[in-house]
Amino acid sequence: MTTQRVSVTEKAKEVIDQLREKHGALIFHQSGGCCDGSAPMCFVEGEFLIGSRDLCLGEIHGCRFYMAADQFEYYKNMHINIDVSPGRGSSFSLEIPLGVRFMSISRLFTDEELQQLPSLD
Repeated sequence: MTTQRVSVTEKAKEVIDQLREKHGALIFHQSGGCCDGSAPMCFVEGEFLIGSRDLCLGEIHGCRFYMAADQFEYYKNMHINIDVSPGRGSSFSLEIPLGVRFMSISRLFTDEELQQLPSLD
């Protein structure tokens, strides 16, 4: 059994479905502190430039989830669960007009989970 680095709540899946219906294919990028702190941001696939130093941590509800390699150093031992909460974030993320914002909830992996992590591509 493989441990996933990132997951998503049912509530967040509903928002992703709304955004996908309106905008098409989506991606997520974990902000590194600019604009909206360290919030996960949702973009139309192809409208956000993924850099050579960005890592894909996995997929959430059919959307690739990226993070900068230097920021990943802080998260490499953590599981990230993407949720949504009411309120407007101050980012460029697609959910903002819906009156909600995506948020990352992280926790440390257990020793067993760490042994089952896949390598990053």
